[in-house]
Amino acid sequence: MALAPPPTSVQLSGLEQEPLLLPWDLRLTPEQFERVCQANPEALLELAADGALIAMTPTGGETGNRNSRLLIQLGMAVGRGQPSLRIFDSSTGFLLPDGSVLSPDAALVLEERWQGLSPEQRRSFPPLSPDLVIELASTSDEGRRGVAALRRKMDLYQANGVRLGWLLLPHEQAVEIWRCGQLGMGERQENASRLDGSELAEGLGLDLDEIWVV
Repeated sequence: MALAPPPTSVQLSGLEQEPLLLPWDLRLTPEQFERVCQANPEALLELAADGALIAMTPTGGETGNRNSRLLIQLGMAVGRGQPSLRIFDSSTGFLLPDGSVLSPDAALVLEERWQGLSPEQRRSFPPLSPDLVIELASTSDEGRRGVAALRRKMDLYQANGVRLGWLLLPHEQAVEIWRCGQLGMGERQENASRLDGSELAEGLGLDLDEIWVV
C-alpha cells in the first residue's frame, strides 16, 4: 500500500455526506481512531504511535494484481499444511504495543495467538504484532522517499515485536528481510527467486518470480 505525503488536513468523505476535514495536528487514541474508521469505511488510514493520522493512497493496477497473487500464494501455502497460521490482507489494522495501528499488505499470525484473543478483540483492531508482515512497494513508492518511508515502517514493525518482515521491491526485483530486533536496515537479496519462511513455519515460502511478473 502506498504512503501518501503528510497532508495539512485529512479529508474523509462519503458518497452522500459532506467532506470532513481534520486538522493536521489532531491526535487520536486507538479507540477514537477506530470510531473514525467505522464512520468513514472508504478512508485509507493508519494511526501513528503519537496519535497522528497517516493517510494512505489506493494502489495502481499492477500493484493490486501483485498483491492478489501474493495473497493467493500465502493461501495455498497455508492450505497445503499450515493450518496453524491465519492470513490477513491490507484491510486489517493491527493495534501494536506502542499504540499505533498499522496495516501491512499481508500478515500472518500463529493460530494459537489468534485464539488467545477475545471475540471482541478479533472484531476490532487485533491487539497483537503479527508473526510475519509483508509490504509490497508500489510504483508511487519507487523514489527514495517512498522506499525510505516503507523501511521506517518495517523498523516500527520490528520494534513492536514482529518476528519476520519481508519488504518486496518489484521495480528492483529485490527483497529486504527484517527480523525482530534488527533495526535500521533489512538483509537485502537481489535476483532471488524464492523467499523462505521456514523459521516461522515449515514449508512457508514465496515464489518471487510470480510476484515480479506484470
